[in-house]
Amino acid sequence: MPNDRSAPADTSRTPTAPDAVAPAVPVVPGAPAPDAVTPAPVHPPGVAAVPEGVAPAVPDAPTPAAPRGYRAVFAVAEFRAVFAAHLFSLLGVVVSELALTVLVYDLTGSPLLSALTFALGLLPYLIGGTLFAGVADRYPARRVLVVCDLLCAACVAVMLVPATPVAGLLALRCLVAAIAPVFTGTRMAALTDILGEGDLYVLGRSLLRIVSQSAMLIGFGAGGVLLTVLSPRGAITVTAVTFLASAALLRFGTRARPARSGDGGGTLLKESLAGARLILGDRRVRALMLLFWVPPMFVVAPEALAAPYADAIGVPSAALGLLLCSMAVGHIGAELFVGSALSPRNRSRIVLPVAAVGLLPLVVYAVRPGLPLAVAALALAGAGAAYVIGLDQWFVDAVPEELRGRAMTLLTAGLMTVQGLGMALAGLAAEFFPVHQVVAGSGILGTVCTLLLVAEVRATAPGRMSDTEGRDRADRHVTSG
Repeated sequence: MPNDRSAPADTSRTPTAPDAVAPAVPVVPGAPAPDAVTPAPVHPPGVAAVPEGVAPAVPDAPTPAAPRGYRAVFAVAEFRAVFAAHLFSLLGVVVSELALTVLVYDLTGSPLLSALTFALGLLPYLIGGTLFAGVADRYPARRVLVVCDLLCAACVAVMLVPATPVAGLLALRCLVAAIAPVFTGTRMAALTDILGEGDLYVLGRSLLRIVSQSAMLIGFGAGGVLLTVLSPRGAITVTAVTFLASAALLRFGTRARPARSGDGGGTLLKESLAGARLILGDRRVRALMLLFWVPPMFVVAPEALAAPYADAIGVPSAALGLLLCSMAVGHIGAELFVGSALSPRNRSRIVLPVAAVGLLPLVVYAVRPGLPLAVAALALAGAGAAYVIGLDQWFVDAVPEELRGRAMTLLTAGLMTVQGLGMALAGLAAEFFPVHQVVAGSGILGTVCTLLLVAEVRATAPGRMSDTEGRDRADRHVTSG
């Protein structure tokens, strides 16, 4: 046994070899007699001697294996605070969108103005993400996140005032939407400080996306339940509380860190626009960003046209919920599988192949499928978004740290904008063509555009660009700070 092997040998029962006996010590005349010499104990082969008076070493108990995958991300205390804050604020936003739509319709009786509240949740992303992106790098991340939450809570509080006119409600909705990309981009960049730039960051981003998809399913349901027991303004009150809870979690659950880049002396607008030029001027970063944007622009077509398609195939209105949630269910399932079952290397390998074929399931709409086949096609299209997990790592590797906050903000703003644009274009096309043809056409056109982007991403892969391009890119990174 291990403890027996580390114990000192019992010399009283161990025979001593002749060469192990200590040599005699000569007696020098006039010197005191030497002490009796004790023979050195002999240890069995392979057993180290233990000094006298020292307790024998006991082997350490086996240490438990470190958590891996998503468990490793949740082991980081700061990420748990970010995750909880994201959950609170996201559920609050979804509930407020539904409640505000009902409130505007109650006040005006106008379906157009009611629908406009949803559109106003997407369109200002481009303005906020472009004009205010410099905030994400210019100021400490924790301060930016907390201030954004407090500003959103203040906007929602003004919505609760009965005297606020409809125009004021819509303007406040625009302001909250303009703040959102700054908040999201800053949080994405802050995750690289909390989780590092490797696999933990990729899995952390994956978890936040999963929450976002789940919130669309849970939030609208929760909002519907709240509106059965509360007035629209009462339901909006919940949003103010969730923003305040998010601010508290971020303030007291994360560490203060310095800003990525100091005040360069220019105005915030100038700094934001300069950052956007640097980011979009880099061929590699631009190609990766477009790969984030283009597939979602086309994949939203069946969601935007779910109601008219349900009517066209003659299914009951209850089936509309299946058409709207199947893509989110496919996305969540695929992301969980890729994040937990595949290694970082394999996640990187599937990025381009999955992106290339992710929109092909929509081509099934060409045969005007019934509900079961349509739901299956939408779930597969949602699963195609799993390529983003590996793409996250490529994007972080390609963007210099001093531009990371602005790059993440611009990425978020563009993503929301192109999805709104995709919905609008799908609706416009459905005015002239049958719905099923529009969805199938989106799948075909989107696949062609994505294949072109895949080729561009391959061409800009590290080691594939020419030496001149590599030097130019390095120069831009050095001067961008």
